[in-house]
Amino acid sequence: MDLWLVWLIAAGVLAVAEIFTLTAALGILGVAAAVTAGTAALGLPPPLQLVVFTALAVVSLLFVRPVAVRHLRGPQTERFGTDALVGRSAHVVSEVTGLGGRVRIGGEEWTARAYDETLVIPPGATVDVMEIDGATAVVYPRE
Repeated sequence: MDLWLVWLIAAGVLAVAEIFTLTAALGILGVAAAVTAGTAALGLPPPLQLVVFTALAVVSLLFVRPVAVRHLRGPQTERFGTDALVGRSAHVVSEVTGLGGRVRIGGEEWTARAYDETLVIPPGATVDVMEIDGATAVVYPRE
């Protein structure tokens, strides 16, 4: 069996293993094996094939894999549910104190309380939603 075919089979096995593990390491090794298969097909001697494979694998694992992993496990860019309400503005419907009140956030009316318990926020004021505590918006005036 030709050596280039052995490298190509190794590349295929590594690619299939990558599908099951999703670590990006086996896929990178598979690409290195595929490139090495090309060099073997060109007639490079086996010791140089091993050098090509090792160099490609090391460089790729050190420089390409961290970027690939960062993209695979990137931060969640969108917020959902009550997390999406934090930071939005709201309009006070009924006076908000440290004990309670009502605000309108994006067309929905919410129970609310002031972030600073000593504040009294009058109706009509614009506030920022600091957090959501259960079904209560904790708000702070914009002024």
